[in-house]
Amino acid sequence: MDLLTQRTSQSGSGQTRGFKRAIAALLLAGAGFATSAVAQDAAAPTVTATLQADKPGAVIHRDVFGQFAEHLGHGIYGGIWVGKGSRIPNDGGYRRDVLDALKAINVPMVRWPGGCFGDEYHWRDGIGATKSRPTKVNTNWGGVNEDNAFGTHEYFGLMDRLGASTYVSANVGSAPPSETAQWVEYMTAAKGTTVLAKERERNGHAAPWKIQYLGIGNELWGCGGNMRAEYAADLTNRYAQFAKSANGPMLKIASGPSDSNYEWTEAMMRIAGKNIDGLGLHYYTRPRDKDWKDKGAAIGFPEREWASTMSHTLEMEEFITKHSAIMDKYDPAKRVMLAVDEWGTWYDPTPGSNPGFLEQQNSLRDAVVAGLNLNIFAHHADRVRMAAIAQMVNVLQAMLLTDGAKMVKTPTYWVFDLYKPWQGATSLPIEVTSPWYHKDEVAVPAVSASAVRDTAGQVHVALVNLDPNRAMPVSVALAGLQATQASGRIITGTAMDAHNSFDAPDTVVPQPFTGAQVAGGNLTLTAPAKSVLVLDLR
Repeated sequence: MDLLTQRTSQSGSGQTRGFKRAIAALLLAGAGFATSAVAQDAAAPTVTATLQADKPGAVIHRDVFGQFAEHLGHGIYGGIWVGKGSRIPNDGGYRRDVLDALKAINVPMVRWPGGCFGDEYHWRDGIGATKSRPTKVNTNWGGVNEDNAFGTHEYFGLMDRLGASTYVSANVGSAPPSETAQWVEYMTAAKGTTVLAKERERNGHAAPWKIQYLGIGNELWGCGGNMRAEYAADLTNRYAQFAKSANGPMLKIASGPSDSNYEWTEAMMRIAGKNIDGLGLHYYTRPRDKDWKDKGAAIGFPEREWASTMSHTLEMEEFITKHSAIMDKYDPAKRVMLAVDEWGTWYDPTPGSNPGFLEQQNSLRDAVVAGLNLNIFAHHADRVRMAAIAQMVNVLQAMLLTDGAKMVKTPTYWVFDLYKPWQGATSLPIEVTSPWYHKDEVAVPAVSASAVRDTAGQVHVALVNLDPNRAMPVSVALAGLQATQASGRIITGTAMDAHNSFDAPDTVVPQPFTGAQVAGGNLTLTAPAKSVLVLDLR
């Protein structure tokens, strides 16, 4: 069974259809699953690929590597913001260690304030003197008090320090269009031009801010209002009409579908497609048959849950392909982006934590999931031009974890570090023929790849080996590229749930990879089991 391969184009769509055909083939094989454990002791067949450097694709927008920061658990308070009087070293209230770590991976965009929190957020609660801001209850996440110490000015202060694009999510679920319009005016009106601009100046910021993205609500099919698609599309038209930036272009992102809700995309594009610039897509990877009540543990999991996590992650390819096809019907020029503005792993919360805080450990499994998703986004760079992993600090698949004055970088953080050359790079087609990784009822291609030419002209190749047991020999034909050397960095570990802790922060960190060779127009190497590898070709 390990000799079965399925040729999959990793520069376009159709990959998931190949998965389904392969699963059918495995089922027809009868005893294939029963013998898979024995077969995995055999030498792995070679992964073959062709990189076409002379056929450049779409540019990968830097904001595909964006982040999400919601008022949830310790994502904001204690994670990003500690206040100016904190003993934790800070820059105007922002943790210095977190700022430095985020700047090191070139965080390009941060979505705020939500999320489900966003459709109960009233922007006036978060401006003015901190001591005068009202305290509310965060009804979505843990039932804790929200004192609004981190508001509009604090968010833009963070963006200024990171040099990042802004993505502000407006309240459609519980606020009228006038509230969104006034907030946009407060943020973008020129100094001294309006009553709201003068109020902003009195609150300490004379110059207007720039909003790159405005979210028209969040999950309007769920926590944002439990709406029908047609009603949500009508509301989107209404709110988009009255939200007008006075400081340059502002792209308006509609609340889009979750997972395979293609009917939502159809209605939103048909009714509101001409009035929006992007459509959000939310999809979370969960190990246990996508059951929200019993998602699975973040660490200490069995291999079957590693396998199911990989299988569910790869469904992102199918969702993007099918939602994009619907968008193509109404927008063949691809003016409207598909913004995957919530994605990542979602496990059962850390034992003993507030379940509403969505705390979870981040392991090597999450690093592999991140690499798979980033490769998929690269394949669809023509339509996927913005994304936001959930979430940036201390929540779900976080970049960073903090505890008091301590901070640790997660394996997912290091994947984003490896993929920095992808920001603003030109995607290059890479077609892969891979053997299959199979465990119990799961069968998926073992190796995923993407390739780019960065803004300086250098070519990079990313390889993700999701098989936790077998190293994979890889041979890549380099078409249209004269390279003589390859080197790079790799993330891997000894265990599927290898992770970084405050006591052992360097368990999973990038290591130099020198095992690749270039000769005769071919790149050859062996990708270790459960690894994310990025190579620089020269």
